[in-house]
Amino acid sequence: MKKSFNTKLFFFFIATLFGVLLSIPSLFQTNGPKVVLGLDLQGGLNLLLGVKTQEAIKSRYTTLASEINYYSLDEQILIDSLKSKEDSISFSLLDSNEMQKIDDYLAKIPGLVVNKNNLDYTITLSETELINIENFAIEQAIGNIRNRLDQFGLSEPSVTKQGVDSILVQLPGIKTQEDEQRALELISKGGHLQMMAVDEARNARVNNMTAQEAESYGDVILPFVNDSTQKILLKAIPVLDGSMLTDARAAYDQNGQPIINFTLNSQGGKIFGDFSGKNVGNRMAVVLDGKVYSAPVIRERIGGGSGQISGGFSVQEASDIAIALRSGALPAPIVLLEKRSVGPSLGADSIKASLVALISGSILVIVFMVVYYGLAGVIANIALVVNILLIIAVMSLFGATLTLPGMAGIILSVGMAVDANVIINERIREGFRAGESFIKSLENGYANASRAIFDSNLTGLITAVLLYVYGTGAIKGFAITMAIGIIASVITAIVGTHGIFRALQNTILKSGNYSLWFGYKRKV
Repeated sequence: MKKSFNTKLFFFFIATLFGVLLSIPSLFQTNGPKVVLGLDLQGGLNLLLGVKTQEAIKSRYTTLASEINYYSLDEQILIDSLKSKEDSISFSLLDSNEMQKIDDYLAKIPGLVVNKNNLDYTITLSETELINIENFAIEQAIGNIRNRLDQFGLSEPSVTKQGVDSILVQLPGIKTQEDEQRALELISKGGHLQMMAVDEARNARVNNMTAQEAESYGDVILPFVNDSTQKILLKAIPVLDGSMLTDARAAYDQNGQPIINFTLNSQGGKIFGDFSGKNVGNRMAVVLDGKVYSAPVIRERIGGGSGQISGGFSVQEASDIAIALRSGALPAPIVLLEKRSVGPSLGADSIKASLVALISGSILVIVFMVVYYGLAGVIANIALVVNILLIIAVMSLFGATLTLPGMAGIILSVGMAVDANVIINERIREGFRAGESFIKSLENGYANASRAIFDSNLTGLITAVLLYVYGTGAIKGFAITMAIGIIASVITAIVGTHGIFRALQNTILKSGNYSLWFGYKRKV
């Protein structure tokens, strides 16, 4: 009789090969994809950051003022004394015939409260909008910090919300003072780019002017990045800001000096082009985080929506600033509330304790399975080893981070995998006790056990998914390893061992020694 192709055994063989090949780099630290150790295992930096949400509100008012200024210029609406304050925007309309047009424009912007006194406008943000801005500032800060750290090259940094307005940042692998300082600077860098017009009429008096006098003209005094004693007088309302930036890359100028090339979106490109076209012969300053990097004279209309920032950067500085710009400006300043360094000795102790628990637990399970179920226990143990290799392989493939709770998840998944094999072997024994033949006991045993195993694993998988979706940090690590372990146990316990038994069924039938194979003395 011709044997049919053993699909389950073939599938198990492929899974074993996959597990072995992708586990080798992690187990023996060779080249290839590896499991990344988390902060609690390899050491690193633990930061608690605060967000100054009030600054995000102030920035929103500045952006609104810039938009109103551009709209009035584009539509040739005459306005005067446009000022952005910490809690409002004010301006005066010079032509009452334009009132309907400016009212319609302001009505389209959500969250504004507009107060009019004849032709004088005062604009504030509604309470709902203020709350939204504060919440969005925290969420955006989390996203931007995570993007920056990913581009910085750190493996699996954890950035999560802590409490109402704090952010918890965990950076595995930060061990040197240099790396720590660079990471801190990258996290705290505002990355707020602005293009601002120079007040050419009054700039000659900038060194003798107070901040209050500059404010009365609608200006602001800012220092140059390379020389804080050198200052320049700029129009307080920026021409455009970094919200219109789409890309930023470190590059080199014609003299081989590091610079940053940036690209604007279509709206920013149009504003940039229109302003430069109308201000040939004047200067426009490139301002980053409140410091002037350059203030070149506009020689001609600048089209294409791109420009560059120069300022005596080092290669690393240019790269880090480009990362900050590319990942998005922080909507509000970040304050370091707490810093804790986790030493590698703690990680080594944690790994040692976890490995002792994993290895000792696995040995006890392996011995029990062999003693109680005979050669069926050996087959179950083979599936158990493949199950662990599959977990490591999948985590390596996706560069997942292994934390201490994650190791607990692996230990739990080992127990679940053994539990599945116990159920299968007991169902086969039930068939023997009912007087069924070996083939029938085997097939019925797997059919009956599979339903129970599938149901229990499905509920476990749902739990793991929910833990990952709603959990944070360490809980996510536990959920990931648990979910991978559950899926691997289904593959190894139900598919793998069934394929092995089918391949060996003739040998088992010929031996007739069910005590050796299943630990059950059957009367023939």
